[in-house]
Amino acid sequence: MNWTEAVAVVFGAAAVALTIRQSLWCWPLGLVQVALYVYVFYQARLYSDMVLHVIYVVLQVYGWYRWRRGERGSALPVSYLSLTERAGWAMAIALAASVWGEAMLRYTDAAAPRADAFIAAASLAAQYLLAIKKLENWIVWIVVDVVAIAVYWGRDLRLTSGLYCVFLGLCVLGLIEWRKAYERERSGGAVAVAPV
Repeated sequence: MNWTEAVAVVFGAAAVALTIRQSLWCWPLGLVQVALYVYVFYQARLYSDMVLHVIYVVLQVYGWYRWRRGERGSALPVSYLSLTERAGWAMAIALAASVWGEAMLRYTDAAAPRADAFIAAASLAAQYLLAIKKLENWIVWIVVDVVAIAVYWGRDLRLTSGLYCVFLGLCVLGLIEWRKAYERERSGGAVAVAPV
């Protein structure tokens, strides 16, 4: 554990809490978190997670832009994927994790190549789904968190493993809250979005 990991944990927890509230502030706080984790995961030799966090920098900016721009002049609404889209995302995650995990196993000294590759592939999918406000992002994050808790604990990243325990609880809450927001939006009620 070092100060970089500790600061990243604080920013990460705050970013997810703000995401649940659909606050635009989740994006700049998340940007700080992912930038710090590039270094943390490099030090832990979790290279897939390191690369993932480099890509997260771009996805944080994209999500910030999408949420700020909205849809047809109003806030971007929470929505669901179709069954076909869900199947496509599941297959894409499985394929990407398989290919990336095999590459990490063969060509690097990665500490947990297959699990780390799954975390990376599924997290990229979840982060993109979050940026476009698809409710299923929370389900993917829940699965990622369960795997990540074990991997990070095994690499002696105790604070990060603890953060992912917090993330797991927050993701369950996020799923519940976004489902309520979806129902309010469908029924024509006002969308409760936190101020930016």
